Amino acid sequence: MKKEIHPEYTDAEISCACGHVVKTRSTVKKMHVNLCSACHPFFTGTAKMLDTEGRVDRFRKRYGK
Repeated sequence: MKKEIHPEYTDAEISCACGHVVKTRSTVKKMHVNLCSACHPFFTGTAKMLDTEGRVDRFRKRYGK
């Protein structure tokens, strides 16, 4: 590797809006994110399926499920 051209790779802290903090290593020392795996609905199991056009109901009515 060439000397003097690479950024410094140090300890970093990623903080989420929910208060969860992750310690890692990066070229940026502090980062702030809006969602993380601790508060995102997909990872927490609170995700909901939205059926805005009634497609599921139409399928069940059509095929008797």
